[in-house]
Amino acid sequence: MDMKINDRGKIEFPIPEGVELRHKDVLGDMPATLSYFNGTMYEKIVDTAKKYPNKVAFDFMSKPTTYKQLVKNINDCAKSLKTIGIREDDRVTIAMPNCPQAIYMLYAVNLVGAVANMIHPLSAEKEIENYLNMSNSVTVVTLDQFYNKIEAIRANTKIVNVIIARIKDELSRPIRAGYMLSEGRKIKKIPADAPVIQWPQFMKLGRHCFWEYKVDRKPEDLAVILYSGGTTGTTKAIGLSNLNFNALAEQVINANPFFRPGDKMLAAMPLFHGFGLGVCIHTMLANGGRCVLVPRFTAKSYAKLITKYKCNLIAGVPTLYEALLRLPSMEKADLSCLKGVFSGGDSLSVELKKKFDKFLYDHNSTVQIREGYGTTECVTASCLTPIGRAKEGSIGVPFADTYYKIVKLGTDEPLPEGEEGEIVLTGPTVMKGYLDMPEETAKTLKKHRDGLTWLHTGDLGYMDRDGYIYFKGRAKRMIISSGYNIYPAQIENVFDAHEYVQMSCAIGVHDDYRMKKIKMFVMLKSGVPADDKTKETLMKYASKHIAKYAMPYDIEFRKELPKTLVGKVAYRKLEEEEESRNSEGAAESEL
Repeated sequence: MDMKINDRGKIEFPIPEGVELRHKDVLGDMPATLSYFNGTMYEKIVDTAKKYPNKVAFDFMSKPTTYKQLVKNINDCAKSLKTIGIREDDRVTIAMPNCPQAIYMLYAVNLVGAVANMIHPLSAEKEIENYLNMSNSVTVVTLDQFYNKIEAIRANTKIVNVIIARIKDELSRPIRAGYMLSEGRKIKKIPADAPVIQWPQFMKLGRHCFWEYKVDRKPEDLAVILYSGGTTGTTKAIGLSNLNFNALAEQVINANPFFRPGDKMLAAMPLFHGFGLGVCIHTMLANGGRCVLVPRFTAKSYAKLITKYKCNLIAGVPTLYEALLRLPSMEKADLSCLKGVFSGGDSLSVELKKKFDKFLYDHNSTVQIREGYGTTECVTASCLTPIGRAKEGSIGVPFADTYYKIVKLGTDEPLPEGEEGEIVLTGPTVMKGYLDMPEETAKTLKKHRDGLTWLHTGDLGYMDRDGYIYFKGRAKRMIISSGYNIYPAQIENVFDAHEYVQMSCAIGVHDDYRMKKIKMFVMLKSGVPADDKTKETLMKYASKHIAKYAMPYDIEFRKELPKTLVGKVAYRKLEEEEESRNSEGAAESEL
């Protein structure tokens, strides 16, 4: 997309020629194009801090930090990074939960012109080694409880410095005492001679920085590396720019005009995930919001925090909302404080949306759950249900300056309204590319005949006459049985609607005749017996709602369904378990 600087020094993207805004009638007062901050992620936070120095930027375990304090701590952290030798374009890995040190480090890395490599601290050792090497990281910051994993693989990487932070260092005295008597005592002590820099000592190193530590960077420069979920079997490092994040911060607020500086967002979605970093953290801090940082949560603690802090905004994956429905502690909860409830990261079934909307209404909320859609290749959400104008089954309309097309799979040939194909999009949040993977980048970012570069999502869907997008499933997850295309999400919607079912997952299992056949994994509601009679009832019910070619051949009951690190149902794990089981059965039959 062509970028220009307006007379106010902001970035604009003129509407491309030939692009049709079908959804303009549903935008209301929301503009279809915006002007964006012309600077880095750090500079955007400083700009916000100048407007609201005494507003609280974030709360951590009941301890507030103002915007003025936030910027000071970021600057101190940046001086220390400069002192240990971090230079422009160096990669610094942040393997942290949502805690203050992670926030300071993220923006300090940006300030010194380096790149933040965001990874999950609970990743396996070999995964961490892979992330460090894919990014060419020279420094890693993590928590004390993860030190042993870093030390085990350090020799196989280019890591020079390991910075160790501790949760207890950011707690108020009363909370710290309780923490050390419970969680803190479980953490193994790091050897006194370990080759690490402890966070308090690291922050003091900045006192020795007497040279310029700020590096001038452009909006389009690489700022953050996130990782794909590996749905194609290959993990990819996704390069995202300052502009990608700053544009998202403007787009999200534009789509939520009720937002006011000081509004509280429950920041439970993790920093290593585009949703958590892009929406729950950067969008809030770039606009004067107040993040309630949650380093680790369960559905129970998540529910408690909503009411404790009277949060205005919450975001989560569908499985989290499904879990909230089952909590006895939520029975008398007052949710009148909520202004926005957002679901992303996975497909929200029509039935779950209906259940949760009723739940919100019954608990004094005036809002409904709004579904978003996006990929990490465009940071996170790029499409959202308009306020009060939802269409059943739709994931909404594109953000400002973001354009969607539905094309014939594997081509740039646009399809007419209502016809299903691949979802492609273009806009200011689209990634720079995959790190050191030019061929993979070329497969995903394609220049079409209209001259624009489009992100091919690999997801299937269609667009209606009003510009609403409908997600049908990932092309890679589509199951082909006897030549028929079967979408697991549609089958799961049917099962989830039954009164016996809490949650379900459909997978494709090898079949010599049909290529694939469908198997269901079902988590039943409390008190429902996992027996043959229940299975028969569900099969009879399903046969009335599912075409014969897509009917499951079996149902397996599970007390819990496996989840990915970000809370999605891990259907790939179920597929792997089934494949392993089938291979063992084949081997035994040969014996």
